[in-house]
Amino acid sequence: MNFEQEITLMLSSNNFLVFIETEEEERLEYILMYISQKLFRGKICIWNFIDGYINNPNYLGYGKRNPLETLDLISNNDNNNTKIFLLKDFYQFLSDLSIIRKIKNLCQWLKKNNKYVIISGTEKQTPNILKEYITHIKLPLPNKSEIEIEIERFLRISDKGNNGKIEKLCNTYKGFTINRIRKSISQIIVNDKLNTNIVEQVIKEKEKIIQQAGILEFYPNEQRISDVGGLKNLKRWLKIRLSAFTKKAYKYGLRNPRGIILVGIQGTGKSLSAKVIAKTWNISLLKLDVSKIFNSMLGESENKIQNIIKTCESMTPCVLWVDEIDKIFTKQININDSGTTNRVTNIFLTWLSEKTKKVFVVATANNLDKLPIEILRKGRFDEIFFVDLPNFKERIRIFKIHLKKVRPLTWKQYNIYYLSKISKKFSGAEIEQSIIDAMHFAFYKNREFSTRDIINSIKNVIPLAITEKNSVVKMREWGKSGIVKKA
Repeated sequence: MNFEQEITLMLSSNNFLVFIETEEEERLEYILMYISQKLFRGKICIWNFIDGYINNPNYLGYGKRNPLETLDLISNNDNNNTKIFLLKDFYQFLSDLSIIRKIKNLCQWLKKNNKYVIISGTEKQTPNILKEYITHIKLPLPNKSEIEIEIERFLRISDKGNNGKIEKLCNTYKGFTINRIRKSISQIIVNDKLNTNIVEQVIKEKEKIIQQAGILEFYPNEQRISDVGGLKNLKRWLKIRLSAFTKKAYKYGLRNPRGIILVGIQGTGKSLSAKVIAKTWNISLLKLDVSKIFNSMLGESENKIQNIIKTCESMTPCVLWVDEIDKIFTKQININDSGTTNRVTNIFLTWLSEKTKKVFVVATANNLDKLPIEILRKGRFDEIFFVDLPNFKERIRIFKIHLKKVRPLTWKQYNIYYLSKISKKFSGAEIEQSIIDAMHFAFYKNREFSTRDIINSIKNVIPLAITEKNSVVKMREWGKSGIVKKA
């Protein structure tokens, strides 16, 4: 059910006083005008605090800077052609006792005369005393069909012969208001960038929106699946689900992939995998900044996790990367936080179970022992993968990847086979660091770095598998137990 159908059903079900939460006044006006014509064959009457009533010559300016007078006009109105009154930002006056009493009185009149008052605003601020009288609803961001209309109207292109450009643009513009979409398309037209990659331009605008929110971090899709050495099973799992968020998959009856947990030793490519998933599927990557969830003010942390969910769902399809989830959601609830951690965890768990939007959650963890058993239950995540230390063949691949990045023309001169042989128990991050250390030393000596320099670096590095031997051995035994899939 779209918003037009929802508000139509609401008005047809004797909801005479409705509060609509939105930042898109112009879009709301358009929708209400359409509904008013469809249901009542009449126009709506619009009011704002500065100008009073603005679109009806009989009441022009009436109720200017006078909220009580605004309500008086409605109750004195005998024009059957006007059924809907839109009062912008009127929620700001709902704490006034005279307004409260007037609204209670007005409800009976509205019901008797089959008229409707709709209050619009950016925040839900309905006093408890009026909750029985006012129905709350939220205007969602534009859906795919609304976005498609705007794109075709402004750019005058269709998907015929455009290899699904409209669908890609629609997915990219999700999370934008209609006004922001129009501004974005107008800027593209003015700058004459229709022949360049429009999707990339829109993604850059999305990045700005995320940065303004300050809760999530927008990651550019730069890492490719070829940048990951090993993890054959994980790569295959991702390849099978490459088109899972498309219209074709929906028509086939496929459920949206929910997410995965990557657990394993530090430096084995868990974070890199999160970036690669977004790039492989060509969707946005959002990283959750753990430090910004919890706040000392009571109720603030709960609001922030709700805002995180809201932002992710407005940017669908997207990947939400929750780094080190075992440090956020834990069995050991802090008894000094007034139950905040528990409430935040419950909000997140409920969302994981019930989400229908195309948000794929990639959670990375170094240890699953601390995680609540509820978070590991099937249905919240599709799969749990164990990311082990790379074997010999995988180390060859990792050395090749990193050497090709820094020496794309001469990487073959390095003895990758021997380097991989002597770097047993090294993680991918430790292999990369050994190359970086070798380059620093050779640069200091004012010469090109060699295989011998990397060998010396490897000998000087004590890998985590040795310094944290007991915990690493325990984790590897757990990873090979068959409880989880090997990545």
